[in-house]
Amino acid sequence: MGRRMMNGRRIFLQTMVMVPTMALAQGGGAWPADTVRMIVPYAAGGATDMVARAVAEKMTALWGQAVVVDNKPGAGTTLAAAQVARAQGDGRVLYMTTSAHTISASIYEKLDYHPVNDFAPLTLVAKVPLVLVVRPQSDIRTLNDFVRHAKANPDKMAYASPGSGTAQHLAGEMFNRAMQTRIVHVPYRGDAPAITDVIGGSVDAMFATLTAVLAHIASGKLKALAIANGSRVEKIPEIPTFAQAGLNGFEYATWFGVLAPAAMKDDLRERISQDIRSVVTTQAMRQKLVDMGGEVIASRPAQFRVFMQEEARKWQAAARASGAGVD
Repeated sequence: MGRRMMNGRRIFLQTMVMVPTMALAQGGGAWPADTVRMIVPYAAGGATDMVARAVAEKMTALWGQAVVVDNKPGAGTTLAAAQVARAQGDGRVLYMTTSAHTISASIYEKLDYHPVNDFAPLTLVAKVPLVLVVRPQSDIRTLNDFVRHAKANPDKMAYASPGSGTAQHLAGEMFNRAMQTRIVHVPYRGDAPAITDVIGGSVDAMFATLTAVLAHIASGKLKALAIANGSRVEKIPEIPTFAQAGLNGFEYATWFGVLAPAAMKDDLRERISQDIRSVVTTQAMRQKLVDMGGEVIASRPAQFRVFMQEEARKWQAAARASGAGVD
């Protein structure tokens, strides 16, 4: 009889451990009781959309309630961000965004929201560093070659970006400032046409999001010179960091993070964050992010807030140095 009671107790405890942390809401009922929307400020098919859909799929299974990705592209992520900032903080609206969120305050003269204060940070999912790429047909083999060539040809070399005010653009301007070079910025409408012209030789280089160029590096269509990260990246460990290649402190990345409206209460924020982190750190999800060139972070809300504040200050300095702005 005692053995049966012990077995029953063990089964009960195991069942309790398996219950998702979001299963019980403040009032004792099941949560979420309705569909959760994860707003993405980009069109379907891009890297942010891919990460959001992977997370949403796992959260749907965990919560037993649909988590639906809602793509709201436009105005450099600011349209979607304004909508999230005005939403109720009841957990039914989440926001998967990128470094563009912390850049926006520095390049838009007027915003209807504050990128840090009007949002509740849930977790920084992953960081994806920028990488300097050139055509393999060029004589440039190392970062030192690139710098020497740029200094010997002021205003003649050009670097592409997916648009003015993007992380890729601002990183290029900070490189010019750090190395006292004059490489001309050429903005495009998105990554694809910019990468196409680097491969074709219309422009000399690009400070690209690693996710966007991994396949081209693997195929030999592009040559990576250095990673703007504190350490080498698992997916391409043979590529040195900028510090290892000779330029200290040059660390620029885009990132994927989940925010909520600032109105969300702290206890709900912590519970949702914990559930998303549990999904992001599974082996399958971690591998997916690594395969995209990412570094899995899965930070707590307080850590993510500090990171966003630091990002906002860094990008503000870059925007001022470049003179980038949007009316």
